[in-house]
Amino acid sequence: MTAGAGPRCSRTGRDGTDRAVQDLPRGTASSPSYRHFYTGVLDPSPGVPAFTAVSYVNDQKILHYDSETRREEPRGDWVQGAVDPDFWERETRSLRGWQRGFEGNQVTLRHRYNQTDWSHTLQFMYGCELGEDNSTEGYMQFGYDGEDFISYDLRTHTWVAVPTEARVTQSRWNGDKNLLLIVRAYLEWKCIEWLRKYLQHGKAALQSKSPMSQVSDRPSSWARLTTLSCQVHGFYPKNISVVWLKNGVAQPQETSCSEVLPSGDGTYQTWATIEIDPNSNHNYTCCVEHVSLGADLRVAWDKSRQKPESSLNLALIITIVLVIIAAMSTAIYFLRSNRSSSTRFKAQRSLVRPMTTPVRPVEEERQITEEPMLIQPFQKTCFYCLDFAKQSPLLWDRTY
Repeated sequence: MTAGAGPRCSRTGRDGTDRAVQDLPRGTASSPSYRHFYTGVLDPSPGVPAFTAVSYVNDQKILHYDSETRREEPRGDWVQGAVDPDFWERETRSLRGWQRGFEGNQVTLRHRYNQTDWSHTLQFMYGCELGEDNSTEGYMQFGYDGEDFISYDLRTHTWVAVPTEARVTQSRWNGDKNLLLIVRAYLEWKCIEWLRKYLQHGKAALQSKSPMSQVSDRPSSWARLTTLSCQVHGFYPKNISVVWLKNGVAQPQETSCSEVLPSGDGTYQTWATIEIDPNSNHNYTCCVEHVSLGADLRVAWDKSRQKPESSLNLALIITIVLVIIAAMSTAIYFLRSNRSSSTRFKAQRSLVRPMTTPVRPVEEERQITEEPMLIQPFQKTCFYCLDFAKQSPLLWDRTY
């Protein structure tokens, strides 16, 4: 089976804190990458932070910040040893500045687009890659409501606007020579320096790990079919392909893939299912492709281990009968017990003096206060730009 023949089980949905990361752009198993994703939600839903910042080395999350914790935190024990002790405080200050900047810029963009509602999202993505030939590549771009807004062109060293609403920003940023130098220096030098540093300290954690696979079956809830499930776990990096084979032929249309989820130990897990007729004579095999494997990992379904349908029906009938008998026995026991206890209660009732406790209704007064939303004037919105030398945020007092 050739690479890519089966569907890639890497459907990553938006899950709150990582909603900036849906399909992680750039970066492959052969191209180490260091990437950052900042997301600001103007009117967040419950459980979703208004601002989130996450960083990745390859496809492994290493840093996390959100507006609820207001702290930059590591993801992975090895990350701690890659930075100095003051790193976390500096990063926290910087990202708090970014959070304030996002809040102001989102208000500005509402005016820029002449929008009256509050459900909007601002995203900032930047990072770099290190090629096999030691070449480097970087990118930096902003997006608004899922569409490109403005990006930095590393070839011309200028900002390029996408919609008409971004032309004012393009003009101002390209007129700031200091900003252009900072962005270029970060993408061409500083980002690569940090990437090499993380790769060195996380060498063991970032090594490829081969997947393990298990196949199981269970009766489906309809049409007397059987669901075959292939559970794949313990692999790294994240990209993987899983497909069911029928008599050695891939069945990509019939294979249903789950999301690829972190296992909590730096590896990933996923599973793929297929619905089959258990009475057919076809052979089914789960086929797994991963960069860590020299050849496809194939695990066949052992049809002989499946219980015959008649045995399953007989076991189900016996179980139901036993449950009915147990229920009837319990009902008879409690009926007899209630009759005897009722007689004793009548004899003792005259000796018991009823006690009554006055119940006073308690009303809880809840005061719901709404703080007025502080919206900076459109002409005085401030844009916070990252200090790419990992210091405090730089502030440009400008119209976004």
